This record gives sequence, structure tokens and C-alpha cells, in this order.
Amino acid sequence: MGASTETRPVVTRFAPSPTGFLHIGGARTALFNWLYARHMGGKFLLRIEDTDRARSTEPAIEAILDGMRWLGLDWDGDAVYQFARADRHAEVANELLAKGHAYRCYATPEELAELREQQRAAKQPLRYDGRWRDRDPSEAPAGAPFVIRLKAPREGEVTIEDRVQGAVTVRNSELDDMILLRSDGTPTYMLAVVVDDHDMGVTHVIRGDDHLNNAFRQLALIRAMEWPEPIYAHVPLIHGADGAKLSKRHGALGVDAYRDEMGLLPEAVNNYLLRLGWGHGDAEIIDRDQAVEWFDLGGIGRSPARFDMKKLENLNGHYMREADDARLADLAAPGVAKALDREMTSAERALLLRSVPFLKVRAKDLNDLADGSLFLFRARPLDMDEKANTLLDEPGKALLAQARDVLAATSDWSVPELEAAIRTVAESAGIGLGKVAQPLRAALTGRTTSPGIFDVLALLGREESLARMDDRI
Repeated sequence: MGASTETRPVVTRFAPSPTGFLHIGGARTALFNWLYARHMGGKFLLRIEDTDRARSTEPAIEAILDGMRWLGLDWDGDAVYQFARADRHAEVANELLAKGHAYRCYATPEELAELREQQRAAKQPLRYDGRWRDRDPSEAPAGAPFVIRLKAPREGEVTIEDRVQGAVTVRNSELDDMILLRSDGTPTYMLAVVVDDHDMGVTHVIRGDDHLNNAFRQLALIRAMEWPEPIYAHVPLIHGADGAKLSKRHGALGVDAYRDEMGLLPEAVNNYLLRLGWGHGDAEIIDRDQAVEWFDLGGIGRSPARFDMKKLENLNGHYMREADDARLADLAAPGVAKALDREMTSAERALLLRSVPFLKVRAKDLNDLADGSLFLFRARPLDMDEKANTLLDEPGKALLAQARDVLAATSDWSVPELEAAIRTVAESAGIGLGKVAQPLRAALTGRTTSPGIFDVLALLGREESLARMDDRI
């Protein structure tokens, strides 16, 4: 039967169908395969299952590759394109035919439709009844179209020792003779997957548990070819926070949406996906190197994981605070330019970089960071939001005027000096520092939330700060 899969170097694969973006469930499958291969010192391969020619598009393929690159899931060697291997798939089907493990089926679409109707009426499972399994092909009309079906075992049962699901047993009588080659000679998905996995040397098939039933069908084909059997690990699917099947309203979007629309960091998405159905003790924050060291199939749970957008946002906030300032400035800059509806100047880019240490402590994502920085680049006089306007009533303006005079007399425009100056205003008015900071923040930013007010003054500089105060007094 060939070399045991257990003794061969580990080879995993991710095999998406390019009919759209790389969705979040697919990204987790890719991550688990990548981590297991790296943990075991093996190979992680990529196969694009582009046999659905009507729906497989170049933009969809590029979206998948782009999503994987963003997540840092590099694959070994070149990506394999399934459609290009159709001749090899047909070759295996014909080899099975020659060995007596497959047969030509001449049943017409009308016959099969009638069979399904009879089975429905009798409340029987819908499956092919093997009517051409033992018939002589010479009984078919001359030139009649046919499909090639696998002659699957009918007696006994098969048990798969799944690394996630445990031992799973299916009776062979529950499986029908699946089609390998269609009447136009094109291979089916079930045949193509098995042939490609074998030819690529895949030792571990790690995929969603919606493929568990397929494993038994595919195993019959693997055994008919006397090929090494892969080790299976069928991972439970992801559900929404409410326990329902994951949908767009829960966050079942393409990976590109997490990057482009939500402004998340790839390390946060990776960490979140890792913990979505896999665990190592109580560890929550797990970086890439630690994940490679710890990841094993035994850590995958048997119950569906629940997707929680709040948890993902919180995790992203952690990685925002840890991230390099220059990197965050580069990532936030396009969002700033879009909001300003113009390109940023080099001086503005430098100012954004200086502001990142103050902004990132309260930003949950890159959108937050970009939005929080906009006050630095707005043209005077600033547009005020409603809450900021209410802080600049007569008492507020009076405090602002006092603060402006004290700040104008400050020779050293540094955070300690600025703080000392504003404290004198609060003390002379007999109020807390926050009461002075509120109208000052409104005048300087047009908002009621911002980084610390002394940081805002330092970032804007003397001239711009005083001018913004003058606009409101």
C-alpha cells in the first residue's frame, strides 16, 4: 500500500475554490494547515481548485493570494491549478476502469431523475442504485454517452481515526458509486481532489468538518488505487455569536474587508483565528513564533467556535498599542488622505508619525487612528461637532481666553511647561484641570475626545494652537 503517512515528512495543503474572496473560515483553515506544517518542519502547499470555469475568475484568484500574503501565510513552491491537471485526473479514472475498480454508467438524466422521484416517494436516501455496475457495456445503445463511476465497496464499514472528531464509522452500504468522469470527459471534484492530494504528497488533510462525509467516498478511491491514506483532521465550522451558522451579519466577510474596511492588523486577525476553535491553556495573546511552537491538532476543539467581533476588536487594540509607530503611520495615511480628500504633504506625514504614540493608545483599529488624527490637518476655522460647541458657551470662552493668554506667555512649548501653565488657570479659577481642558480641547480639535490636551498642544505647535483658540474667542 505504499509508505505509511505517519512516517513521511508532513505535507499539508490549502485548496480554495476561486469563486470569490478568501473568507474568514477559509483563512482559518489555511492558518491551521500553515501552522501544523511549520510546527512539524514540513511543507504547506497551495492548490487553486478552479475547475468551476464559469465562476473561477482571475480577480477571485488574486483576492485569495492577496489575502494569504496579507496574513503572512506563505506557501512552499508554486500554487497548483487544478483545472490544468484534468488530463491526469482522467488518466486515473481510466486506470481504475482498466483495473475493474470503476465502470461505465449509461443511465440517462431522465432515468436518474425518475429514480430520485421514486426514492423520495418511498422516503429513501437519494443515491444511485448501481444499475450499470455489473452490466455489460455492450448492452448500451451504440455511441450512447456515459459517465465513469467508482465501483465502491458495498459490504462492511469504514472507520476514520480523525485527529479532531475521533473515530468515525460509516457503513459502506450508505455510500453510492460516485461519478469520477462526466459524460464530457471532465473530472469531478471528488476525483480531482484525491489525485491532486496524492500527486502533491499531502500527508495531512486538515479541513472543515462539512467535508467529513466526502472523506469516506475519497478513501474508497484512495484504496482502489492502493495509495497511502492521508491523516484526516476535520475542524468544526465557525458559528456566529448567537450560535447560528456564520453569515455576513456575524462577520463572515472576505479577509480584504477586515484589512480595507475595518482597518485591522494581520497579526490580530491571525491571533483571533488561531483561538477560534484551538487553545493552549489560558493563553489569549499568542504571537506567530509562539503559535508555531505550540500548534498541534490535539488542541482543536470538537464544538463549533463562535465568532465574536468585539473580541476581535479588543485583540486588535492590543496589537495597535504594540505596533511600530512608523508602520501604523504608513497604514493610516491612506485613510487620512481619503478623509481630507487630498494627498498629504510630507510635513503632514511627519506630523502624523509624531502623533501615533499618543493616538494609538485609544485606537481600536487603523480607522480610529486615522479619524483621531484628522484634527491635526483640518483647515481653520475648524468645524465643531455638536458636543464641542456646547463647551464653548460664555463661561467656556472666558476660560479659553484665560488659557490663551497664559499659553501665549509661555516661552517653552513643551508638555511639562504647557501643563504647568494650564494648572495656573485652573487654580486661579478655583476649578479642576479638566474644566479648563474641556473648552481648550473643543477649540483645538473641534471634538470632545482627543489625546491628552498637552499632547495636542505640543503636536499642533504654538502658532497653530493660538490661532485655533483665537478663532473661538
